[in-house]
Amino acid sequence: MKKSTKASLLSLLIFPGAGHLYLKKHALGLVLAIGAAVASYFIISSVVQTALEVAPKIQNGSIPLEAATIVELVSQRSRDSEGTTSVAVMTLLVFWVVGILDSFRVGRMLENSDSVANQAET
Repeated sequence: MKKSTKASLLSLLIFPGAGHLYLKKHALGLVLAIGAAVASYFIISSVVQTALEVAPKIQNGSIPLEAATIVELVSQRSRDSEGTTSVAVMTLLVFWVVGILDSFRVGRMLENSDSVANQAET
């Protein structure tokens, strides 16, 4: 498998920056991974905060144990924090797409430089 393909798949399937780390482009790989991790943190903290607010209300009986009621409460809570969460989701998406495309680009450059070096040797 070519380096560019492997690096793109690593960034796609594992985490942004994984392809760059495979290609030994550690600085950019860490920037992508840390940026994606921060965005993921905000998304996960929003979900956990919602769960921590809804769970006690279900346990003490202040809201009935009905799916429709719980979905409405979670939807209302999500609308309240929509700004932060949507920015975090878009940021994560940007880091992921940049990681995939740039790891493919860097991998192709490395493949091309390797093929030029191999041709020069012969």
